[in-house]
Amino acid sequence: MRKSKFTPGGFDLAVKKARAGRGLFAQETIPKGVCIIEYVGRTLTAKEEETSRSRYLFEVTKKKTIDGWNKRNTARYINHSCRPNCEIEIRKKRVFVMSKRKIQPGEELGYNYGKSYFDSFLKPIGCRCLKCMPEKEWKKVSAKLKRKKKKA
Repeated sequence: MRKSKFTPGGFDLAVKKARAGRGLFAQETIPKGVCIIEYVGRTLTAKEEETSRSRYLFEVTKKKTIDGWNKRNTARYINHSCRPNCEIEIRKKRVFVMSKRKIQPGEELGYNYGKSYFDSFLKPIGCRCLKCMPEKEWKKVSAKLKRKKKKA
């Protein structure tokens, strides 16, 4: 039986500390153009969607939104990136995370969350992806945060 392009590849992935809190990292090489993982969760009613405070909502269609807050949804740990190595493909009302290019072991997975989410949640605090905050700049910010924690 031929494997579908949209069958998650069963790749070895790890949730680790990242710039934006926790992130999902490749533990092995992931080829270009394959399904890495599916974003899963409970489908919300229209009323639940309006009142939800979850930051893990994924609009699949105008009538279907998934709440991926549950920790069993490993895809929820994929952070935003302005220079992503992954992209989202929606097929048959399901959400798949696909590789845009070859991903190396140890590399953090990231996709663009879209303008609306970016403007609402990321822009006010500053984007921490590699494109927006180079490694040198991130080390300065990280050291400053560590000093603040020690004082508190």
